[in-house]
Amino acid sequence: MNILEKIIAHKKDEIAKLKQDVSIEKLVKSPNFNRTPFSLKEALTAQNSTGIIAEFKRKSPSKGIINDKVEVVDVTQGYLYANVAAQSILTDDHFFGGTILDIMQARTVNDTTPILRKDFIVDGFQIVEAKAIGADAILLIAAFLTKKELKNYGKLAEDLGLEVLYEVHNIEELDKIDLDNKIIGINNRNLKTFNVDLENSIELSGQIPDSCVKVSESGLSNPKVIIGLKEYGFQGFLIGENFMKTENPGLACQSFINQIR
Repeated sequence: MNILEKIIAHKKDEIAKLKQDVSIEKLVKSPNFNRTPFSLKEALTAQNSTGIIAEFKRKSPSKGIINDKVEVVDVTQGYLYANVAAQSILTDDHFFGGTILDIMQARTVNDTTPILRKDFIVDGFQIVEAKAIGADAILLIAAFLTKKELKNYGKLAEDLGLEVLYEVHNIEELDKIDLDNKIIGINNRNLKTFNVDLENSIELSGQIPDSCVKVSESGLSNPKVIIGLKEYGFQGFLIGENFMKTENPGLACQSFINQIR
């Protein structure tokens, strides 16, 4: 079993148990369910957008503990002050140390900027849950979802008013997605090995139509790389570890953004 297979197996068990305890009806009654989500696409394509999707992530399977000292509210406020386009919050507990409470707490201080729920979506229940906890967008990862699942989960998200960041790592995964007006994230990290190759974004960028918003994910630590990726049409840049590994992620993010202005 590679890392991704372990994560998905665990996630399916986790969600099956969760569905026994929490009903869809309960999620729909959540106060956040009635709020109008912010548009991730608009945030990334706005004229003065930084394009930075700054992530809150405590740990990862490849790096172990990244930062378990900072609070999500403090980091969120720091990211907002740095003028991020959006924030991404890991909600997987077992492998990444996240929780849905992280989004709920971030939402109490973030009433201006889209929040991406970053998790391994294996069930429509999680998409309804994302709406209920105050997320604005979800991640759908083509590495382990079928073409039909990507379409159906994307439609459900759209029906709920949520946007989708479709994540791909290679051309085979890209071919699973209807590429009309989508937000496409190219992950430079191979989820099966967790190796990172920044050339991946550039190699795949030419296969994505202009109607899409292109996002580069993982391994982005040099502001000059961001400037270079913009020349290939990228408008979004998902960065987590580079900020989270510091004592003050918000300040690190602000310094980074100042260098790409």
